Amino acid sequence: MASDATTKSFIIKHMNSSHADSLSLYLRAYCGVSAHYAQPAILQDISLSDLLITAKGTRYSVPINPPMTSLSEARARVVAMHKDSLQRLGLSDVTIREYRPPHGLQIVSLAMVVATLVVFGRRSNFLPGSVFYEMAGLDRYPVFTRFCYDVAPVVVGLLLGAHLVEATLLAVKRLRPHGVRVASGLWVAWIVSNFVEGFPVWRRFDEMVREERMKRERKSD
Repeated sequence: MASDATTKSFIIKHMNSSHADSLSLYLRAYCGVSAHYAQPAILQDISLSDLLITAKGTRYSVPINPPMTSLSEARARVVAMHKDSLQRLGLSDVTIREYRPPHGLQIVSLAMVVATLVVFGRRSNFLPGSVFYEMAGLDRYPVFTRFCYDVAPVVVGLLLGAHLVEATLLAVKRLRPHGVRVASGLWVAWIVSNFVEGFPVWRRFDEMVREERMKRERKSD
């Protein structure tokens, strides 16, 4: 009995200090608790058949199915439950916790997008007398200048529309699966960046995911 009590105490302390995210996942996957109300989660007790977890003042019983025959099985079971929770929720095992700004050629791409929005965002830039018209010497290219004037609203609309679609897909296909909470500062940073930059943000995000996976592989070797 004393041994079981010691083991139980160790499991509870370890889960609360190192695996609080897993406890929240259990509540979301097995109890249908929303991400907001599943944090912070605290393991209050563990038995052979369930985990007693509290979050936001509410107590939940998470079943261990099938029940364990001994607490010595706890480590393998909670790991298996963590993986099962991720699968049920459609989440990745890699969590992204930071924003990475553009670098290298991505800065050039960003500059081109911003320049396009600034120039085509005002049709008057293609009319005689405007600063851009005079600086670019557009009087030498009347046909091209007239064309730019006519298509300016279309260019801006298509660019912002495409980036809006990409940002929406980023939120669903990348940010949510990798644990970036909706409306958090990190979420806003990625969404705004995608709305301005476009697709290079996806490459940068995927690059971070690959790096995190490589770190895990090196640790496990």
